[in-house]
Amino acid sequence: MSEIPGGHASMRKLVQANLDTLSNAERKVARALLAAYPTAGLTTGMDLAKAAGVSNPTVVRFVNRLGFAGFPAFQRALVHDLNDDLGSPLRQYAEKGPSKEGVLASTHRHFAEMINTSYEELPESEFNKLVQLLSDPHKQIQVIGGRFSRVVSDYLAMHLSLVRTNVRALGADEFERRASIIDADTSIVLVVFDYRRYTERTLRFAEQAAKGGAVVCLMTDNWMSPVAQVAKVVLPARVDSASPFDSLVAAMAVTESLIAAVAEKLGNAGEERLRAMEETPDA
Repeated sequence: MSEIPGGHASMRKLVQANLDTLSNAERKVARALLAAYPTAGLTTGMDLAKAAGVSNPTVVRFVNRLGFAGFPAFQRALVHDLNDDLGSPLRQYAEKGPSKEGVLASTHRHFAEMINTSYEELPESEFNKLVQLLSDPHKQIQVIGGRFSRVVSDYLAMHLSLVRTNVRALGADEFERRASIIDADTSIVLVVFDYRRYTERTLRFAEQAAKGGAVVCLMTDNWMSPVAQVAKVVLPARVDSASPFDSLVAAMAVTESLIAAVAEKLGNAGEERLRAMEETPDA
């Protein structure tokens, strides 16, 4: 078994824990790795450098910064992580049969473990950056989700609207999305919720918004949506559940933490906005 430097539970956690210590170029390598984890690191150092848009020596410095003597040692640890972390959905379906302890006890335990692991792996520096962006009164916040994750993205948008202005939840309407891309500029913070079963449409939308100048922020799972390649901030959460179906329980918990942090940061301004919302009569 490959030893992970610093006693971290996973390679992903090792990379996330070191994000703030990396140079800008090394951080590009980290993003490229996390965006296509772990496959981006399982070919060659040159391939990873190309994916990150940096030089090969930068990749070497990156793995050294993480505590590895060289790229081969880094890859061995990555392969170990691959064997432990990823499995086919079909295999998971077969493995997640009836529980001896019962569904209620099994799901209770699994959800608790999922939330604990998600918070342990959550990079606090990234969390704080997103809170800062969501609290900036000069920014317009746009939020978008997928078929299921839209439940969580709309939840975030509705709560942000209670404590600040200029919050917009984007739906699936093609006209609305195109207008958003056309209007994209540096005043826009786009929060994308994209979990396993990623779609090309979501990636294209995020890429075009980023090209227009929007600050793309990603809420995703531990496998990392491809949107991470253009995101300035990435907050992962575990989605494995006790059933064959992915769960958004941890994603909702992290979203609740964001809402609490933004409300705290806005302080009196947020409180006044909320008071005005509650005192305004129904239209």
